[in-house]
Amino acid sequence: MRGRDEETGEYLSPSRSQKRREALGVLELAEKLAGLTPTQLSKLPIPEDLLPHIEQTRKITAHIARKRQLAFLAKQMRREDEAALDAIRDALDEDGVAARREVALMHRVEGWRERLLEEGDAALGQLLDEHPHADRQRLRTLVRNTLEERKRNKPPRAFRELFRELKALLGGAAAGEAAGYGADAAASVDDELEFDDAGFEPGQDD
Repeated sequence: MRGRDEETGEYLSPSRSQKRREALGVLELAEKLAGLTPTQLSKLPIPEDLLPHIEQTRKITAHIARKRQLAFLAKQMRREDEAALDAIRDALDEDGVAARREVALMHRVEGWRERLLEEGDAALGQLLDEHPHADRQRLRTLVRNTLEERKRNKPPRAFRELFRELKALLGGAAAGEAAGYGADAAASVDDELEFDDAGFEPGQDD
């Protein structure tokens, strides 16, 4: 980002160190894009003229040649509007957040599954306290069937079904919390708009 002269209001030219930081930032973004699969790339708002350069970079494995191609890709990316690059970064961040949430959910599901199998009704009672809409009888049946599978060394069908049941339960609860947060935020915005329409500033006393 360029600064502005406080007296004239004119934009100042970026310093050499700032240009270097920006160039390194674009190079880092280029490396990330070159490491993605075509499916992952297709989900990002990448300008079409960059796609051939990214694909070419993905194909090169020799160290020196790849380093040179990455530098070329970054050079092409620097020709794009900053807004386009920011949109790509934002999309990558969203994917990263989603992936971390998914991993966290998997850990929670696995943790509850093991607790149900080891602690039985004590763990089930705590789970139902947190999620009162859960199907107690189905969970209890799946736990019993899983323990029976283990005892008889049978294929882990109930074990996997228990995982799916818990994932649906815990994942649905997480989605509900997110939806509630979004609704609260939307309501807050609506309140502010109503204040504006009535001629008040948000936070102004009557």
